[in-house]
Amino acid sequence: MSEPVRKESKNPDVSRRQAFVQLGVGSICAASAGAMVFGYEFLTPNVLYEPSPIVNAGKPDGYPPGTVTQDLPSGLYLVHGSEGLYALSAVCTHLGCLTAWKPELGIVACPCHGSKFRRDGSKIEGPAPRPLRWLKIWLSDEGDLLVDRSEELSRKQFVRT
Repeated sequence: MSEPVRKESKNPDVSRRQAFVQLGVGSICAASAGAMVFGYEFLTPNVLYEPSPIVNAGKPDGYPPGTVTQDLPSGLYLVHGSEGLYALSAVCTHLGCLTAWKPELGIVACPCHGSKFRRDGSKIEGPAPRPLRWLKIWLSDEGDLLVDRSEELSRKQFVRT
């Protein structure tokens, strides 16, 4: 009996084994590339540049006596009361909403949850647990008002004009 003759495939197509090898190598290359991208993202610093907490509010003459001025970009109120100028945070102590000065009512009100505050920051009503924060305020050497939004005062501080 004669041995079966194996036919050599003259087909230029890839064999099944070679297809699985190429598929495996391609998968490993894709996974390696993804790992390198995530590794690079992990190792590069993600720095958050925040604006300075100290705000230059300008000259004291810009705040007439008896006025409440809201500075929206910096989130604070500059109040010129009978004792002098003082700064309050415009951020509600309930959930951090930005409050609004209501000149017709003479109060600061939170539009989100209804907390109301007097012009000295003390709470009138609403869910806010604390009064508005008093912020450190002083005159610079050039005569400008500077407010430090990061420093809350435990007692009231005024700038006399």
